[in-house]
Amino acid sequence: MTGYVYMAASQKRGTIYIGVTNDLGRRIPEHKDGKGSHFTSRYGVTRLIWYEEHFDMQDAIQREKSLKRWPRQWKIELIEKTNPEWQELLRGLGW
Repeated sequence: MTGYVYMAASQKRGTIYIGVTNDLGRRIPEHKDGKGSHFTSRYGVTRLIWYEEHFDMQDAIQREKSLKRWPRQWKIELIEKTNPEWQELLRGLGW
C-alpha cells in the first residue's frame, strides 16, 4: 500500500506537524476542518508544505519517525529545498 509522509505548517517558518497517511487528498482537508488531530487544530497547522510518496506504508512510517527526531532547522532546510516560500501544495496536486 502506498503511503505519504507529509509536513504541514501554520505559516512560513511557523509550527510544523509531521504525519503519515495513505490518502493526502483526504487527510489534509481533515486538518483544515479541525478534524485532523488535536495538535493541528490547536496550533492552526493546516497548510501542506512538503510530502514524500512511499510505495510501502512501513517505509513511510519509518521515514515519519526519523523526521520527527530531526532538529527543527533540518526540517526547515528539507522543506525549503523544494518549497522555499512554504506555499500550500494541496491545490497544486489536483485535490
